[in-house]
Amino acid sequence: MAENQVIENERIEEAQEIVQTSMYYAIGVGIVPVPVFDFVAVSVVQLDMLRRLCKLYDVKFLESKGRNILGALIGGGFSSTVSPLVASLVKLIPMVGTTLGALSMPVIAGSSTYAVGKVFIQHFESGGTFLNFDPQAVKDFYAQQLKEGVALVSKVTNKPAAV
Repeated sequence: MAENQVIENERIEEAQEIVQTSMYYAIGVGIVPVPVFDFVAVSVVQLDMLRRLCKLYDVKFLESKGRNILGALIGGGFSSTVSPLVASLVKLIPMVGTTLGALSMPVIAGSSTYAVGKVFIQHFESGGTFLNFDPQAVKDFYAQQLKEGVALVSKVTNKPAAV
């Protein structure tokens, strides 16, 4: 039984590394000053993170389902005024937009990636799959992880935590 615990702990550590690495990639692409490209790139980073977590947990990855889950999960975690797409599009505003987007998008991208990863670690650890994932059931946990992610990303990037 102790051996199973060691294997489980190693798997959780590896999953945490996947989430952290993905969070840093998301922060990086969030900095890109090209509107919409950053939003699409963050989505790609998050889908890749889900793919890697699925492989780690031996869960079948379904890309179309993953996109739908990300939309439902992330769309419900941000108000419409600070959604990742809005943060990306704000860069279109002459002069001010680039600065506002550069301040907010990396924090939003990194923190939402962190929160999604944490939600899926919990879901897969409890034996869940893509097919039985319910975004509504994890809404509160996602919100909690999003706050944790905002604090972590703000600390890492030296950007304000208010998003």
